[in-house]
Amino acid sequence: MFLTLFLELRDARVPVTLKEYLTLLEALEGGIAELSVDTFYYLARSCLVKDERNLDKFDRVFGKVFKGVLDEQGMLADALKAAIPEEWLRKLAEKLLTPEEMEQVKSLGGFEKLMETLRQRLKEQNERHQGGSKWIGTAGTSPFGAYGYNPEGVRIGQDESRHRRAVKVWDRREYRNLDNGIELGTRNFRLALRRLRRFAREGAATELDLPGTIRSTARSGGMLDLQMVPERHNKVKVLLLLDAGGSMDEHVRTCEELFSAVRSEFKHLEHFYFHNCPYSGLWKDNRRRHEDVTNTWDVIHTYPSDWKLVIVGDAAMSPYEITMPGGAVEEWNDEPGLAWMERLLDHWPSAAWLNPAPQGRWQWTHSTQMLAQIMGGRMYPLTLEGIDAAMRNLNRGAARPG
Repeated sequence: MFLTLFLELRDARVPVTLKEYLTLLEALEGGIAELSVDTFYYLARSCLVKDERNLDKFDRVFGKVFKGVLDEQGMLADALKAAIPEEWLRKLAEKLLTPEEMEQVKSLGGFEKLMETLRQRLKEQNERHQGGSKWIGTAGTSPFGAYGYNPEGVRIGQDESRHRRAVKVWDRREYRNLDNGIELGTRNFRLALRRLRRFAREGAATELDLPGTIRSTARSGGMLDLQMVPERHNKVKVLLLLDAGGSMDEHVRTCEELFSAVRSEFKHLEHFYFHNCPYSGLWKDNRRRHEDVTNTWDVIHTYPSDWKLVIVGDAAMSPYEITMPGGAVEEWNDEPGLAWMERLLDHWPSAAWLNPAPQGRWQWTHSTQMLAQIMGGRMYPLTLEGIDAAMRNLNRGAARPG
């Protein structure tokens, strides 16, 4: 029907272009028309008509194309609704609760109770449900399903997080790798990272030793005697663990700037990704995180204890991910995140956690407080001041013997 409007306008010699038509479709996809014909009329006119001399032609064509589509209340009738993708209409059924109503929705009372109840629902349920509080469904207050609300639940079939309350997610989500070529905004990060430096001369003698050249030339009675020394390199070795996906999506730009700065500042750098909390597996490529996983024990055995461990993540997750086996949101972990965090910190005692979430929010997230305590207070905001403090702490670790 929208294409018919476009073609009829062209036939009526209204100079409308394909680009303007695509702009209208984008606006509709963004929900601007809100299922109101009046709103849609003005939206279509503003997108498709660029000359007021064509307004009369547009009105005649619009009336012809949508004749019989309007109902008595001025809303879109069935014929126009049929032209709108089903997923747009499905969103209208989502349950929107006030903060007071959210407070009245209670959790089932613990991770084990949640998992046991889900198993029971899977056995008993044999039809679709919407808007309820018990069954696996949509737009309700049940702990299981999509597009509803529950303080602790299992998200099933929803494309992205809304309330960030899911204890577990049964979806295959796609994450992208951080871009290490970002330049804007990295300069200040690089200056802050330079706190973490310990130089040594390594490799072939390729750099001019000016003081040595002066001394050697003087000893040679004024005959120029060039002296060369190996180039100075930062010997600090950094293992970078990056949280990817979920609530970290809103921090991608900042993390890319940090990633670019770290890669330019440290010659000895290795990085791995994780989601929410490190467990038994880490990966190098977010697009292949299900197929190409590196065992965390292998990472521990590969990189010695003199490396510096830097973890980047917002630490926002269900507390069960840290304390319970099976609590990981995207996998069934045999051991809780706490066990793996303790192993990492035991092996790399010189460690810091950089958190991109505003520091004022940390106190409102239980998991953030738990991980800050596990880190022994070494969680820092991902700001210039925070990075500066983290690098100072890591430098103190570098100065300790052994």
